[in-house]
Amino acid sequence: MRVVAFLAAVPLLLVLSLLLGPSGIGIPDLQTPSGNAILSLRFSRLLMGLMTGAALSASGVVFQALLRNPLAEPYVLGVSGGAGLGATISILAGASLALPFSLPVIAFVSAVLTLILVYAIASQGTGGQPSVYSLILAGVIVSAICSSIIMFLVSSASVEGLHNVIWWMLGSLQPASSSQQLAASLLVSIGLIGSWVLSRPLNALVLGRDMAHYQGINARLIIVLGLLLATLLAATAVSLSGMIGFVGLIVPHVVRASFGPDHRKLIPLSALGGGVFLVMCDALARTLIAPVEIPVGVVTALAGGPFFLIILQKRMKQAWIS
Repeated sequence: MRVVAFLAAVPLLLVLSLLLGPSGIGIPDLQTPSGNAILSLRFSRLLMGLMTGAALSASGVVFQALLRNPLAEPYVLGVSGGAGLGATISILAGASLALPFSLPVIAFVSAVLTLILVYAIASQGTGGQPSVYSLILAGVIVSAICSSIIMFLVSSASVEGLHNVIWWMLGSLQPASSSQQLAASLLVSIGLIGSWVLSRPLNALVLGRDMAHYQGINARLIIVLGLLLATLLAATAVSLSGMIGFVGLIVPHVVRASFGPDHRKLIPLSALGGGVFLVMCDALARTLIAPVEIPVGVVTALAGGPFFLIILQKRMKQAWIS
């Protein structure tokens, strides 16, 4: 019943996002070229939001299952920072204009290298079994280093490059080129389908590696595949819309609390919920202090920061973190 209500609310929220604009709620005058252009722009941003939000949210679900950590998400683990560094290099070098696939591919490679670095740092002196706390600390440190390198690259960039990177870093759903959207939609589809195929093994891994082994699951293979798919989703989202944090943290928690922990339902519903959440955040970003538009990454950070602290405090009381 809850799933039906959720699915029924989705189209209503999407239509509401199309109606929200700097001048309030309403349909632009479709008899004028400007009205048609405004509606077309809102529709393009809706598609960008659905794609980016779905990728970030599904990525968060997979990271949380693999690490058995309710605080895991691409932004916290440094994956988004690594992808951002790769995307920044691609933008400043002009590769993203020449080859549409270069931006998500470079972001993905950079994100994978960052994840390997985070895991290696967290594993020091732990016999290859890093704790949740050490993973988060290592992720924050590596993410800060990536941000510092990005700042250095931005400070030495041309005026045009500076404008492009700064606006992208703040998080924006401004439509990318059609070729970039096509490339990103293909990669996101691969990531979402691949993650859903791993739903049953993820259900077993949440109970622990030993339990997964007794069920005939190759835990090491599933973890590697899951990490690659989650990183692909996060990197594609970052390359498409910039640094938008906490979507992969908030949405999976709300969906899991509402519909249960079964990943066969959790992954598709989180993807859908993440897309709708980001679309609504974007609608608020362009209407709250109109005509000034707030970067959507600022809106998600203002919502996600307190949410993260509440979860951290709750889990520390329950001794989840060791």
